[in-house]
Amino acid sequence: MATIASGVVVSRAVAVPRRTVHLKGYLLVLPAVLYVLALLGFPLVLGIWYSLTNTTVVRDGTFIGLKNFVDAAHDPTFILALRNTLIIATVATAAKITLSVALSFLLLGAFRGRSLLRTLFVLPWTIPVALSTIAWKWMFHSQFSVVNWLLVHAGILNQGIQWLGTPAPAMFAVILVSTWRAVPFGTIVLMAGLTALPADVLDAAKVDGANWWQRFFRVIVPLIAPILFIAILFDLIFTLTELTVVFLLTGGGPVDQTQVLANYALQVGVPGSQLGQGAAIALFMLPVLLLLTVLALRTIARREGAA
Repeated sequence: MATIASGVVVSRAVAVPRRTVHLKGYLLVLPAVLYVLALLGFPLVLGIWYSLTNTTVVRDGTFIGLKNFVDAAHDPTFILALRNTLIIATVATAAKITLSVALSFLLLGAFRGRSLLRTLFVLPWTIPVALSTIAWKWMFHSQFSVVNWLLVHAGILNQGIQWLGTPAPAMFAVILVSTWRAVPFGTIVLMAGLTALPADVLDAAKVDGANWWQRFFRVIVPLIAPILFIAILFDLIFTLTELTVVFLLTGGGPVDQTQVLANYALQVGVPGSQLGQGAAIALFMLPVLLLLTVLALRTIARREGAA
């Protein structure tokens, strides 16, 4: 509305009821809420229910409480899969973060062909995981391995290695492929954090005589710590729930030596027909993932509050 005073038109603000504003906000987030409930919430609730029953592929089950979890805790293959999951998550996450930090500094440098290198570097993250894992499987093939060919012709090995048929090399292959896929994502996240660092702080540290390592550990790391926490959090969640790489690369073999919880839950639940047992195995890491998420988010919130 507007009023006329002494020939001047003065606009008057129209008050919008607060209830209307809140209603519009709820309507805007409603599609996202429905998406999360349909694709995440419902399967999670259904999985929790299955884990508390003796449901199989061919029949509905009855409530049995925590029996599936107790049986899983006494299963040697489950213990092996849990150990492998933790080993892969720890080693792969450490390798990914280390390489991501190093490569983020490299790609932020000024050199010829930087744009092309950045584009090529992102490819492992953009290629479908199934396609890239199958390609790696052929590279590690027992007879046609290009990795063995390169290592033998370079004089590093006298003969080829059965990469996917021997426990230690198979575990190394799984960690290598998992790291290769995720490093671009971590590098992009850290590059975004490094470009946002205040230049005057870094220049002041340089003027004070700090060398590169001192600037990195005492200035850069504290400033990008929230971003590092986020990168580690996401990588741990992705690695702990990893299925495709193990499923396509080794299938959990040889003799379950690369078995992980996600792949073992699939084998027990679908080919093994024990949906309840498979759901219990799949949900075993849920409390750990929730704890990691809460701790990381609370740490980030405290750092932001202190800033």
